[in-house]
Amino acid sequence: MTTIAANLQAVRARIARAAQAAGRRADDVVLVAVSKTFPAERIAEAYAAGQRAFGENQAQEAVEKITKLEPPFSSREKGGNEGSGPLLLPLEWHFIGPIQSNKTRLIAGHFQWVHSVERRKIAARLNDARPAELPPLNVCIQVNVSGEASKSGIAPGEEAGLAEAISRLPRLKLRGLMAIPEPMPDERLRRRRFALLRELKEGLVARGYALDMLSMGMSDDLEAAIAEGATMVRVGTAIFGPRKKNAREQQ
Repeated sequence: MTTIAANLQAVRARIARAAQAAGRRADDVVLVAVSKTFPAERIAEAYAAGQRAFGENQAQEAVEKITKLEPPFSSREKGGNEGSGPLLLPLEWHFIGPIQSNKTRLIAGHFQWVHSVERRKIAARLNDARPAELPPLNVCIQVNVSGEASKSGIAPGEEAGLAEAISRLPRLKLRGLMAIPEPMPDERLRRRRFALLRELKEGLVARGYALDMLSMGMSDDLEAAIAEGATMVRVGTAIFGPRKKNAREQQ
């Protein structure tokens, strides 16, 4: 068993224990393996160990890996490439980082999920850039539940207006909310941040939005997130090991 396979097994066991403790099923929680900064070969290792969903936060870096691992959408319709072409792995790609306006076309054309929508302008650009032959792009609204100046995301209370704007865009499908709370040792406060996101989602559902996703929880706090209702956890370090980080990176 490779190191990545062993790490994936350990993370899945953590998810199963946390779900059981919360009275939930383990398969109610989707694991997104955050592969940012790691090469395509490590993603292929994770795929061999049964992982299918991967998260990236730099559009150009991600697209280079996506095109190495998969054929272009136009080639898929023709059966893909053979020989020394892409590895043709059936992967699901999640964009989880801040979105620059000039990267919306890359993101809309290569990802199935975007977790980090925080502006109407960005939502509109993603909608306009989504290829017509692809299904609507699944999106989550990012909420800054900690109120950190350095974090992306709308303030709690602003989600309804953005949800309404997204619901009018035919090439986007609003699936839920996402948050990256600040790291903290206080378990009660940590859970409260996650509970706030759940309550905001419940408020949108009460307004008639058919939301089914809460993207929250990472390597260090996935148990607290699952206890408060996470349906997607984004885990990188616990799977791929430590990485060099910069100020723009988020996990």
